[in-house]
Amino acid sequence: MKSFMDKDFLLENKPAEVLFFDYAEKMPIIDYHCHIDPREIYENRRFRDITEAWLEGDHYKWRLMRANGAGERFVTGDACNREKFLEFASMLPRAAGNPVYHWAHLELRRFFGCEKPLGPETAREVWDFCNDRLSRDEGLSVRGIIRRAEVEVIVTTDDPADDLEWHKKLAADKSFETKVLPGWRPTKALDVENAGFAGYVRTLGEKAGVRIESIDDLKTALIERMEYFRANGCRACDHGIEHLAWAPAADGQFDDIFKKGLRGEPLTTEEVEKYRYGLLSFCAGEYARLGWVMQLHLGVMRNINTAMFNRLGPDTGYDCVGITSGITGLAKFFDELELNGSLPKTLVFSVDPAENPAINTIAGCFHQEGVKGKVQQGSAWWFNDTGAGMEQQIINFAEEGVLGNFVGMLTDSRSFLSYTRHEYFRRILCNILGGWVDSGRYPDDMVYLGGLVQDICYYNSRRFFGFV
Repeated sequence: MKSFMDKDFLLENKPAEVLFFDYAEKMPIIDYHCHIDPREIYENRRFRDITEAWLEGDHYKWRLMRANGAGERFVTGDACNREKFLEFASMLPRAAGNPVYHWAHLELRRFFGCEKPLGPETAREVWDFCNDRLSRDEGLSVRGIIRRAEVEVIVTTDDPADDLEWHKKLAADKSFETKVLPGWRPTKALDVENAGFAGYVRTLGEKAGVRIESIDDLKTALIERMEYFRANGCRACDHGIEHLAWAPAADGQFDDIFKKGLRGEPLTTEEVEKYRYGLLSFCAGEYARLGWVMQLHLGVMRNINTAMFNRLGPDTGYDCVGITSGITGLAKFFDELELNGSLPKTLVFSVDPAENPAINTIAGCFHQEGVKGKVQQGSAWWFNDTGAGMEQQIINFAEEGVLGNFVGMLTDSRSFLSYTRHEYFRRILCNILGGWVDSGRYPDDMVYLGGLVQDICYYNSRRFFGFV
């Protein structure tokens, strides 16, 4: 019987050990999509205790605490931080098989040097140990954590109306080596049906110096803000879309729908889909012009518990896997962009693992000479970044495409301690490839295969996004 999470954790064969320890482990991290706050990086936040560092804003952990019967006061409420930590610790041993169980222990080990399994019996000791480290170790400030994890590039998630103040300050700070770049996410401009749409459009227009009264005005404002983001280092954009319908609008209809949205008039589902499709198509063409990578995160049903949404707001752990993200619409969307010569480099993520084959086969239909994997599936995302989910995504990518071109892992996280998810992914990747060598399905050429592993872990994303 192996020891709990020993050095060979998840590495089940000798070739996997070679690939991980000689090649994958040493690679820097490029976190090309996350939700961390650049202000906290610039100000080099120091956490007062392990609860602030670990549980604040982490809806992965919150979901498990609630599922274990915790009252909301121990999750997002007014319980003291020690009580919240003890509540989490009392749940964790019951979450066998959940990736949070492994991530939590990797975070304790890699950042705090704490190797005790966390549970109700050890919680107080772990609390004291980690808090002592936080109070004394400069390497556990936000910048210290980023340096310790060897993160080379961080791409945050930013609204087009953002002034990027903290990105500018970080870019001017020569004492910090990690690049922190903005990531364009125009969700509020796409959500024409939302009650706050008109107010947001006014704010966007003020930032762009454009009076927005028509769809052409909106496009002008978005182009101006894209150029502003480009000047501040932006290389990537992101869209979270529950369902992508192929819904081209007739002449004049796009503008009519936009103006109805500005007036706050009710819109049909068809009108919303036509507007979203039209604006996304416009944006994609601009991304291609700018050389940005377009990321599409598809299929999440958001805020399905209305009572808790009304109480806590979005991004608090009440989203789920949708039934369909609109695979037919995705294929037609790419086809139309390709016909117009405006298809950018693209990563597609879906929370439904059943869509892996469709995404990978669609991606194989769109390519460009000299570009490796121009359109490809992104890493196993959100509810799929489990051990089995990562294995399934990697194997399906390999079976339907060219695995050596895969741009690899990202955190998609609000936690600075989540960089250990890259280690989790790398161990799983090496175990799969090592298993193919061990079973005779791939040659025993560790030098070549090690280079392929380093490409997936680091070099591919560096080249794909243009971070060189």
